[in-house]
Amino acid sequence: MSKNKSNAATVIELSDSTSASTPLKKQREENKSLSSKSLNGQESREESREESREKKRKKEEKETPAPQQVAMKEALDTKLSEDTNVDKKTLKKKGKRKKDNGKEAPKKETLEKEIKNSKKAKESSHKSKDKPKKLSKKVYKKELKQLQVELVKLQYWVKAKGLKVVVVFEGRDAAGKGGTIKRISECLNPRICKIVALGTPTEREKTQWYFQRYVSQLPAGGEIALFDRSWYNRAGVERVMDFCTHQEYVEFLRSCPEFEHMLQRSGIILIKYWFSVSDEEQEKRFQDRMNDPTKRWKLSSMDLEARAKWVEYSKAKDDMFAATDTTRSPWHVVEADDKKKARLNCISHLLSQIDYKDLTPPPMKLPKRQANIDYERPPIDAQNFVPEEF
Repeated sequence: MSKNKSNAATVIELSDSTSASTPLKKQREENKSLSSKSLNGQESREESREESREKKRKKEEKETPAPQQVAMKEALDTKLSEDTNVDKKTLKKKGKRKKDNGKEAPKKETLEKEIKNSKKAKESSHKSKDKPKKLSKKVYKKELKQLQVELVKLQYWVKAKGLKVVVVFEGRDAAGKGGTIKRISECLNPRICKIVALGTPTEREKTQWYFQRYVSQLPAGGEIALFDRSWYNRAGVERVMDFCTHQEYVEFLRSCPEFEHMLQRSGIILIKYWFSVSDEEQEKRFQDRMNDPTKRWKLSSMDLEARAKWVEYSKAKDDMFAATDTTRSPWHVVEADDKKKARLNCISHLLSQIDYKDLTPPPMKLPKRQANIDYERPPIDAQNFVPEEF
């Protein structure tokens, strides 16, 4: 009986323990479920964060310039800051350089092409800054017209005051002396303004005092003489080409300043111009003369021989300036590579050397034409007319 009670108690205890363990098991399962849900939530949040970071990274990649563009910009900036002589090895290294993301820099051909274009742009920019701007044809004609009007006023003044003006034009062949003289004289009275261009001296003139044949061409009162080359032939062509002895050359350099001072003491206004032209520009003008039938007469065998002796002429010119560029009679150098500017600058300077006033006469009125009274024109057929071919 007591055994049965103890067995029953044991069964009851087991039953109670079983019933007690059942809720605990459920609790554990619920905890596991909550834990798994929590883990799943964390994983989903991590995934969303990762997606957000990925989107942000892609957005930044879109906004960031492509590696090729960055490399190209760096190469061009480096090139523009350096000298134009770029080492090809440096270019090769820049072309092979890679970025952090593994993409290559621009191709070598593209790099060199861009750099070449930038180099050309830079050189053209330098040339445009260094090279003086040329005068337009319209501006040149306008300025020349105004200066020629002033030359006419100067002519009236010279004539009215009885002045004697001598203007000497010297310089290398094709320097533009003749063109400037033409622009000065073309609007002036040829009876007042004359051009002196003497040729090779005759045998008789060679035996005269060297300055004698030039003295006969000096102006009287109220006249202007423009010397297209002058007594300075002895210091230039005659010295270089051995047309005079060394003793004659030395004597010229000694006596020339005295001769010019004598002219000035006699009342002559003496102005001397040297037209300076570069080697390259002279060659260009020589080629133009050879190709143009209307200018070919300007080019002689002596001119070609003189060009071959460029350095000797340069030395002769330097010695001439040293001996004859005096305070009383200075040389005025005209930059003559640009013909138009040289003409305008020379004429403007010439006008500034003489203090003149405007003595232009008042406008004139045309008288009435005489009526045809008792006049009958002879038949046209009786006269010889020039054929009208144009």
